[in-house]
Amino acid sequence: MLEILFHGRGGQGAVTAANILVAAALRDGHRGVQAFPLFGSERRGAPVKAFARISDTEVNLRSQIYNPDIVVVLDPGLLKLVNVAEGLKESGVLILNTTGSPGDFEFSKSFRVATVDAAGVALKHKLLVGGIPVINTPILGALPKVSDVVSLEAIEEAIKAQWKGSAGERNAAAAREAYEHTEVNR
Repeated sequence: MLEILFHGRGGQGAVTAANILVAAALRDGHRGVQAFPLFGSERRGAPVKAFARISDTEVNLRSQIYNPDIVVVLDPGLLKLVNVAEGLKESGVLILNTTGSPGDFEFSKSFRVATVDAAGVALKHKLLVGGIPVINTPILGALPKVSDVVSLEAIEEAIKAQWKGSAGERNAAAAREAYEHTEVNR
């Protein structure tokens, strides 16, 4: 079973990203999927977590994820507030929304790190809500770069199923562009 933890801020779409990811995993033939958030009475901009589990068999766990295989960080500002590598498995990978390179981060000495400027991709594709870049769909494009558990094509299809018409096309194109521009340290 692959366990993914999303760190984001309220309103960035971490929960939607987890839901789209498991929908894509279903499209790729995985039968055990689960996505859920962890937040209290949060407001827009407050730190939130979302979780996704992907398996070929039924998922019976109902707890939050404490030892993820993959950590996805939507807001680079959270790196100063949260230990995003906490509990990450030794073979784990961090996916960061940043203009930096994988080697720019201290934890790249211990873990695989993937970086992508998801915010820049969102701006390019005019993915904005209230003038703020929507990062969740572009950053999903980085996942197939670090794991073969879900394909880019399935992510694009799940995005298009979530949003019809031009919105779905723009979001799917952003995911593909992010995939193409994701850097991985090892």
